[in-house]
Amino acid sequence: MAISRSLRALDWLNFFLANVQTGFGPFIASYLTANKWTQGEIGIALSVGTATAMLSQVPAGALIDALRNKKAAGAAAIVAIAACALLLAASPTLLPVLAAELFHGFASCMLTPAIAAISFALVGRHALGDRLGRNARFASIGSAFAAAAMGAFGEYSSARAVFWLTAALTVPALIALSMIEHTGRAAFGTPRDAGAPQAPKAPAPDAREHRESISSLLRDRRVLIFAACIALFHLSNAAMLNLAAGEVTAHMTDNVQLVIAACIIVPQMVVAAMSPWVGRSAERWGRRPLLVFGFAALPVRALLFAGVSSPYLLVPVQLLDGISAAVFGVMLPLIAADVAGGKGHYNLCIGLFGLTAGIGATLSTLAAGFVSDRFGNMVSFMGLAAAGALAVLLVWAALPETRDESEPGPAERAREPSTT
Repeated sequence: MAISRSLRALDWLNFFLANVQTGFGPFIASYLTANKWTQGEIGIALSVGTATAMLSQVPAGALIDALRNKKAAGAAAIVAIAACALLLAASPTLLPVLAAELFHGFASCMLTPAIAAISFALVGRHALGDRLGRNARFASIGSAFAAAAMGAFGEYSSARAVFWLTAALTVPALIALSMIEHTGRAAFGTPRDAGAPQAPKAPAPDAREHRESISSLLRDRRVLIFAACIALFHLSNAAMLNLAAGEVTAHMTDNVQLVIAACIIVPQMVVAAMSPWVGRSAERWGRRPLLVFGFAALPVRALLFAGVSSPYLLVPVQLLDGISAAVFGVMLPLIAADVAGGKGHYNLCIGLFGLTAGIGATLSTLAAGFVSDRFGNMVSFMGLAAAGALAVLLVWAALPETRDESEPGPAERAREPSTT
C-alpha cells in the first residue's frame, strides 16, 4: 500500500542520509590534521559550516513550512551536499575547504525540517514519537555502516577517498526520497489513498486554518528555555569528538582512521538500540526525565576524554555519546511538535532550535580549538564538561514539561492502527 511503501522508503532515506552526513564529521578533522592544519585552523573551518547553518536555520524552517513540495527541498539539499564532498576531495586547501563547509552548512539546515515534515505528514501527531524514534534508529544504523566503510577507505586507500564515497552515497538517498509518495497531499490535510492504512487523526503542521503569529511562538517560555538547553548541549558536545580525533591523529601512526570510525560506530549502535524506546517513553513519561538522562551523559563523557591516556579507550567512552544522541535526536522535533505543531510553525520552530544549536556548536568548535592550542586538550575538555553540566541543570531546574496530558496514553495508542 502507498503509505506503507512510503514509510519503508523513509526508513531507507534516513539510512542513506546518515551515510552521507557521516563523511562531514570527525573525518574532516582527521583529513585536515593529516594535511598539516592546526587545531585552531580546523576549528575555524568547521565553524564556517556551523555558522552558515546557524544563519540559515530559521529561513529554512519557514521555507519548508511554506513549500508544498517537501521532497524537492530535500533533493536539492542532498545534491548540494554531494557537490561539497567532491569539493573537499578535490583539494584540502583553504578556499575549497571553506567553500565546502559554507555550502554544506546551508544544505544541511534544509534536511532536518524536511524529514520531520515528511514524517509528520505520513503518520500524524500521535504516532510522531514512535516515527521519530524509528527515523533515528535507521539514521544511526546508516551512520555506523558509513563510518565502517569510510574508516576502511581512509585506512586502506586514503583520507581523500572518504569524500568520494560520501558523494557516491547521495545517489541511493535520492532514489529513496523519490519513492516517498503523498506527503504533499497529506501535509495539507487532503485525503490519503482510500486503500492505504490511515494514520491516527491529527492536523499536519501546515494544515491549520489559523496560524498563530511568530511573535507568540517566540514568547513561549517552553521554546525559550529549551532553546537555551540546546545551545548549552551543543556548546558541550560539538567539539568533543573532533578534538579527540585530532589528538588521535597527532599521537598515532597506525589505525588512525579505524579508531575514528569506531568512535562513530559505537554511539550509533547505542542510538539504533535506544531511539525507539526513547520515542515510546517520551509519550509515556514525558520529555523532561529523558532529557535529564540524556544530557547528563555529556559532562561525564568530557571528563573521561580529559582523563583517558590510550586512544583506544576513547571508543568505549563514546557509548555515552550514543545515549545523548538518542535522546536529543528524538526530542528536538518532538518538542517542536508539542509547542508549535498545531500552530502552523512546526518547521520554523525546528529552525529556531537549529539556530540555537548552531550558535552553541560554532562557539564550541571555536573555543575548544583556541583553548586547546594555548592551554592543552585537558583544559579544553574540562570547559566542555562545564557547559554540559549547565545544560543538565537548566533542564532539571527550569524546563517545563511539554507533553500534552490530553494526548492518548499507551493503552489508547496500542489500539490505534500502526503506521511504522
